[in-house]
Amino acid sequence: MKIIAIGRNYAEHAKELNNPVPTLPVIFLKPDTALLKDNKPFYHPDFSEDVHHELEIVLKVSKEGKHISEKFAANYYDEIALGIDFTARDIQSRHKEKGLPWELAKAFDSSAPVSNFVPKTQFADIYNLNFHLDVNGQSRQVGNTQNLLFSFEYIIAFVSKYITMKKGDLIFTGTPQGVAKVNIGDRLEGYLEDQKLIDFYVK
Repeated sequence: MKIIAIGRNYAEHAKELNNPVPTLPVIFLKPDTALLKDNKPFYHPDFSEDVHHELEIVLKVSKEGKHISEKFAANYYDEIALGIDFTARDIQSRHKEKGLPWELAKAFDSSAPVSNFVPKTQFADIYNLNFHLDVNGQSRQVGNTQNLLFSFEYIIAFVSKYITMKKGDLIFTGTPQGVAKVNIGDRLEGYLEDQKLIDFYVK
């Protein structure tokens, strides 16, 4: 199982970090050791003083495929979830300045909490999904999939040109604006429409 993540897939998030809005998907990977399940607590790493939450819709790949056509890509995922792409922003900034890869900022242990998955057929319109993150009861990130720069199907088709998709792989599809620092003691609650799927503490 691998975790494929898409950066800057909501224009307002790219702008809030003073990044250009991409014309092709920005791809990075997280290892399986980044996965954090069952709403277990996230233990703040001691190597960063500026870890940010990034709430995202996550797709679970349902079958193997490569060079997938965009028109058939919807057949390659049946379930979706919420996930958080924890990012050590201080490390990322230093690496970006030097033109270095982002892995130390993105791929560290437990940096990819993922909720339980729900069938995509549960939703009338996969491209009008509201999702939001509350931190300590205060709304922090609010998004809707109609604002994606690159659709789920386009992402699957694009990535599969380079990397074979395997059953069980996870795709983090990008975060809306509102990313911010987390602190020890914070409670993070994530909602997909009216379903609370994420509820854990930072320790």
